[in-house]
Amino acid sequence: MPEDERSLVERARSDPEAFGLLYDHYVAGVYRFARSRVRDDAAAEDVTAETFLKALRGLHSYRDQGRPFGCWLYRIARNAVADHFRHESASVPLADYLPSEGVSAEEQAIRNDEIGRVWHAVEKLPAQQRTAMLLKYREDRSLPEVGALMGKSEAAAKLLIYRAMCRLRSELARVPQSHGPAPAALPAI
Repeated sequence: MPEDERSLVERARSDPEAFGLLYDHYVAGVYRFARSRVRDDAAAEDVTAETFLKALRGLHSYRDQGRPFGCWLYRIARNAVADHFRHESASVPLADYLPSEGVSAEEQAIRNDEIGRVWHAVEKLPAQQRTAMLLKYREDRSLPEVGALMGKSEAAAKLLIYRAMCRLRSELARVPQSHGPAPAALPAI
């Protein structure tokens, strides 16, 4: 964690303005993470608010372990997402299933099914692989950012994604599907 962020976190324990600066720095990323998981703007806003409320309440127990403050926030956000799904049923907006322009309804349905299969398989990955995949492919983060947010090196983040891809390819190759060949939706790293 950069020294200036360390001092900001220390100040935030007693200074609401300092916590506001941390909030301003991390809120967009936490929201994107929440939105990628809950797939609903209002629910993502609720999860984001809950994350920062829990962070504020628990700031006295935060211990600097040499990782960015954001790692701690993302752990809180991951737990807030889990709480959200424990208390509410997940729903996907109807617009996510409507065909895009220039694409037939059948092609769009097949594409949606393939994408759904991939993300369903991602949800079954071990926690660290799943988080790395979400940060990289749902939030479009770079490998150095993924590593930093997870408190790992860039190489460790790349290894997590590589192992996740291997596991997904294996899983998707053996799961029967109703339409065509296995999806080619897994990008190369």
